[in-house]
Amino acid sequence: MFTVLVIDDSSSMRKIVKDMINDIDEFEVVDVAVDAFEAREKIKQLEPDLVTIDINMPKMDGVTFLRNLMRLHPMPAVVISGESVKGSDIFDDGAVGFVQKPSINETMSDFSDRIKDILLNLTFLLKRYTRKKPNPITPIEQQIKKVDLNADGVEKKVHPDEVYPKRPATFMGNKIIAIGSSTGGIEALLTVFKKLPEGLPPIVIAQHIPYGFSSSFAQRLNSNSNVSVQEVKDENIILEKGHAYLAPGNMHLVIEKKGNEYITKLLDITKVSRHKPSVDMLFRSVNNSAGGGAMAVIMTGMGDDGSIGIKELSENSAYCIAQNKESCVVYGMPAKAIEVGAINDICHLNDISSHIVDFAKGKRKA
Repeated sequence: MFTVLVIDDSSSMRKIVKDMINDIDEFEVVDVAVDAFEAREKIKQLEPDLVTIDINMPKMDGVTFLRNLMRLHPMPAVVISGESVKGSDIFDDGAVGFVQKPSINETMSDFSDRIKDILLNLTFLLKRYTRKKPNPITPIEQQIKKVDLNADGVEKKVHPDEVYPKRPATFMGNKIIAIGSSTGGIEALLTVFKKLPEGLPPIVIAQHIPYGFSSSFAQRLNSNSNVSVQEVKDENIILEKGHAYLAPGNMHLVIEKKGNEYITKLLDITKVSRHKPSVDMLFRSVNNSAGGGAMAVIMTGMGDDGSIGIKELSENSAYCIAQNKESCVVYGMPAKAIEVGAINDICHLNDISSHIVDFAKGKRKA
């Protein structure tokens, strides 16, 4: 059973949509919300599998809420609205479906059928999303799972050393570009990739993203870039020039060297630096494989994931850059990387692509 939160400022429309969705097998509306702020709290509390969003809402319009949702808590969202919006724009903002509200001459039965068609077509995506979706942890469960928490009741932070050995490359490998990002990273990566040309060294990406969303996000990057982007679904993929490889949600992506080539490995182990995929894991593996032949980019995000790995890359003569504070949604990860002394250049989001191109041409080095 897939759980749904309906968001609409109209009480009559909330009831109509709720009743229609509850009539669909495998779907259940667990609650409704009148605006984005109420929806935000109910999403945190209920962790629904899907939300429906109206565009015309008080306090915060639906498009802004959708964009914020995709930055801060990516999850399946279907826009149900009477507003005149372009479906392509809605999908660019992160929606997985769009349903026009009924016109004057349309019957409620036809409207119900359109909602049913959209939701049933999303069941495969929803199954992938819910398969490994983290469940909210209650205080009682926290007491039972003390082994996973520190003395302050916070989730234990696992250092890369505990699960993946540090073996810095002693010789500079072929060029490779590694990117790490978190909160705000989805839109930031789109901004960067839209400006990248063909023929660059292979790019590997660790973006903190829930299970089930990495594939669709890779497709968005691919359709908005000259770089061929794919989610890593298999091991031993040989990295190619002009291609980018995105870590799947809830799996660590690491890179290993095989002869003169780099190949992918996927590790389904504990979170590292409180994340899975972890930027620290990806960066450490790139340092183990390429060392000074690598470029590392740390972008917008909360926390400090990536600071360990990028410091190791910096110490091995890799070229390391960080997104500046002004262009970050959250200036956590870049700030920590700068604090540990790992960064060669700090640049605006709009300039990251040009730094990548310069590195590929040999114009920027550590």
